[in-house]
Amino acid sequence: MKQRIVICTGGSLGNWALNYIQKEDILIGADSGARFLIEHGLNPEIAIGDFDSVSPQEMEQIRMRSHQTIECDPIDKNYTDTEMAFRLALDMKPSSILLLGALGSRFDHSLSNIHLLNLALECGIEAQIIDSNNCIRLITTTTIIERSHYAQVSLLPLSLEVVGITLTGFQYPLNDATIKVGQSIGISNVLKEDKGIIDLRQGHLLVIQSCD
Repeated sequence: MKQRIVICTGGSLGNWALNYIQKEDILIGADSGARFLIEHGLNPEIAIGDFDSVSPQEMEQIRMRSHQTIECDPIDKNYTDTEMAFRLALDMKPSSILLLGALGSRFDHSLSNIHLLNLALECGIEAQIIDSNNCIRLITTTTIIERSHYAQVSLLPLSLEVVGITLTGFQYPLNDATIKVGQSIGISNVLKEDKGIIDLRQGHLLVIQSCD
């Protein structure tokens, strides 16, 4: 049976992240994300990265506690540590991928990690990015959103435009709408029912559930 892969990477992490890790998950630690897992009593299946964010003592713990450690040169590499971990996870063909610690103070890294969701989409694998205030996914087909602790639901195009957006069960409905890059019409919608339906005809749409 395919399992979910949870990737912990080096952005903003905290005890909140532990609530999203289940016993049966396969754990991958990217750079300091591996340290986070080990500090909380979890052994990564794979630790991967250049590990320039950990001390020599922490690196030794990562080698000892991880089932497999993949180290690379911090300069001579084509991908970020998170992308290396994500591509490795895709090759393992899991049921889904959850990215924790993918958002943080480095906006360039955060945006790059959001773009990784497109790689999963191309492989037909569901993927999400979650932090303490956000849940982010990328969709191209009808998707159901369930009421949760996330108060707002925002829609932003990742392609130049998304065509044929129809919202059902939301406070601010759309009917066969088009949202282009640079438009904010999809920001801060709210579910008015227990479930909301997002239909679209063409394009790549980011669905960002968030709370303050």
